[in-house]
Amino acid sequence: MADSVRRVAVDAMGGDNAPADIVRGAVRAVQELGVPVTLVGRRDAIEPVLRESGDTPDGLAVVDASEVVEMNEHPASAVRNKRDSSIVRACALVASDDCGAAVSAGNSGAMLAAALFSVKRVPGIARPAIGAAFPSASGRTFILDVGANTDCRPEWLAQFAVMGDVYARSMMGIEQPRVALLSNGEEAEKGS
Repeated sequence: MADSVRRVAVDAMGGDNAPADIVRGAVRAVQELGVPVTLVGRRDAIEPVLRESGDTPDGLAVVDASEVVEMNEHPASAVRNKRDSSIVRACALVASDDCGAAVSAGNSGAMLAAALFSVKRVPGIARPAIGAAFPSASGRTFILDVGANTDCRPEWLAQFAVMGDVYARSMMGIEQPRVALLSNGEEAEKGS
């Protein structure tokens, strides 16, 4: 594995079909992409899936976390009350610089809250945003915010543009990214 590839903390307990699908995906990421992964979650649920998957690859570690944030839980309350949850522990690994990123398919609000409490914000950024890559005609599109914020102030939108530009340059290798604003309106049947 390349020295420049940072370890990724993966919430093994979040999302549909967790932990089985998450663990299998983490094993593949280590084997096929050379990405070192730390699975965070209930060890007693993770280890049987690892045994079923065959040999545990070098580069895969497990950090035990006894609690799980459910999808229907209030994000801030869950993070405050479940300090040993897989989401909180994954973000703590980033805060301590043991991992370079944390990923969860679980409660996105709790992931955001855990990151704010432990990792903190970049100076000058008022609100974090969730980003997502998706296919396009150019093959290289990144969009944010895709769910962290329901009502955005104009200054936050400007900050999202800066964050998107930095991400496109540093992570996607796009020298001059195009930045645009997409809005879904404010009809009663839609979001804000």
